[in-house]
Amino acid sequence: MTGSEMGQTPRAEVGVIGGTGLYEFVSDAEEVVVETPYGAPSAPITVGTVAGRAVAFVPRHGRSHEYPPHAIPYRANLWALRSLGVTQVLSPSAVGGLRPDAVAPGDLVTPDQLVDRTWRRIPSYVETGATHVPLADPYCARIAKAYVAADPSVKVGGTLIVIEGPRFSTRAESIHHAAQGWTLVGMTGAPEAALARELRMCYAPLCLVTDMDAGAAEGEGVDEDDVYALFAANLERMRTILADTIGGLPDPAGCSCSTWAEGKQLAYEIP
Repeated sequence: MTGSEMGQTPRAEVGVIGGTGLYEFVSDAEEVVVETPYGAPSAPITVGTVAGRAVAFVPRHGRSHEYPPHAIPYRANLWALRSLGVTQVLSPSAVGGLRPDAVAPGDLVTPDQLVDRTWRRIPSYVETGATHVPLADPYCARIAKAYVAADPSVKVGGTLIVIEGPRFSTRAESIHHAAQGWTLVGMTGAPEAALARELRMCYAPLCLVTDMDAGAAEGEGVDEDDVYALFAANLERMRTILADTIGGLPDPAGCSCSTWAEGKQLAYEIP
């Protein structure tokens, strides 16, 4: 690990895992190279100040978007944040909408449920022994409330299904997902949530609906250029909400995202 010019590694209490356009999100930024037991994170961690709090930012897909969804070093990213002291993680991302009665392009949503349909990713820090993480409620309700306090237009609730990617869903897959009552479809929300819980960190996504997925209306499909364009158009709005959320985050002490492991012998080390 390399730290500041003074030789001390900067610490952070809040982590943000984000994408293109959020690199200048942290002021007074300092890059920290973190070595983890799970390889290198997507990029050096940027540590700085947001809303008076120390924040660590990692670009999920790398600085040049070199990591597709199935190849992101998820375990390294979460471990690196935890090693710097992070206990609360905000996770902005672009998603598709599945139910036009619930969401529309341009909506910001913090879901409360998760369905994991990925299959090539390592989803846990448990490699030997047995530690069974509780994930009935995969996201931190405290962070969700902070999102809404920052911007009351943020919708709360719904289920995010995470597909493997990098391809979008077929029309039949999308129709199936919607028929289950699921609300959003994305490619990066798993295994992030489970890994954060294993490391006893609070975690909640902030999902920008960039399109209605392939099966939502006949003749429509998902176009990558349209997704990027809508995300770019909402970038300043997301930055503002993230900053205001960070300023209003509650003390995570006593949250069940962490207390679930009290008194347990874990089969892995938490940095």
